Amino acid sequence: MSESPRKLGRRFAATTALALTLLVAGILLAQWMRGQAAVQEFLLQYPGVTPLPQNAPVGIPVWLAWNHFFNAFLLVLVVKTALEIRSKKRPPAFWTRNNEGLIRTKGSPTRMGIYHWLLVSVDAVWVLNGLVFIVLLVVTGQWMRVVPTSWDVFPNAASSLLRYASLDWPTDSAWTNYNSLQVLAYFVTIFVAAPIAIKTGLRLSPVWPKQGWLFRIFPEAQAKAWHVGVLFYFFAFIIVHVVLVLATGARQNLNAMYAAQDSEDSWIGAVFFGITAILMIAAWYLAKPSILKPIAKLSGRVQG
Repeated sequence: MSESPRKLGRRFAATTALALTLLVAGILLAQWMRGQAAVQEFLLQYPGVTPLPQNAPVGIPVWLAWNHFFNAFLLVLVVKTALEIRSKKRPPAFWTRNNEGLIRTKGSPTRMGIYHWLLVSVDAVWVLNGLVFIVLLVVTGQWMRVVPTSWDVFPNAASSLLRYASLDWPTDSAWTNYNSLQVLAYFVTIFVAAPIAIKTGLRLSPVWPKQGWLFRIFPEAQAKAWHVGVLFYFFAFIIVHVVLVLATGARQNLNAMYAAQDSEDSWIGAVFFGITAILMIAAWYLAKPSILKPIAKLSGRVQG
């Protein structure tokens, strides 16, 4: 039996109050720690930034700025469709793949809900975008900015975390070098979380075999648990990422990320960010059956 709105409201209020209490307690603890002599020595020894290799590139190229926006746009649609699927509601329409064309399948054609179809389609584009991103990282040397190249990244990441937690933001410039906490976060997101999302998402998709050794070696319950976990990781990463971008020098950060330029005075990055934010919000609300059905019909049969 589902909970009443009043009980849900009380649970939400209690959870919010607990989160705020823990947040304030964490800030006060971090500020107290920074007053200790041993911690101050640690912060001096590890300033929060690990030096890059001498041949590491400087700055953010245009392709990376564009890829950053497109990746965020696709992730918004992934989160939107994943939440729709997790709601357990009956799909408003069903899509069935045409067996005609270059690729033919044995047995019954693949059939899935309209939001499942959107999720699989967006995921395919997201994976392709990710492959292009990885190739360009390697070719241009940008990988050195997001892959740890020294064990010192761990104590420096702890140093950065303490600075963030005490509300004394790190003053380093992402244009030349990310701080060590950022490096670890980006590394985990790109090379750990994303592959887990791809593997588990493929296992849960309607295209995965319903029998045979592939079905047996990767249990659906295990894939679902990992997939939900990585979904919430991406959700938390996006929130923290956006908050810190806006709180630690918004104009300079947005100029670097969206305009590929190192400037504290220009507003061009903020303008680009505003445009992309509008596009992402529009995509969230336009991802509805009346819009999706005509698009889905281009690749299959839609019922409902």
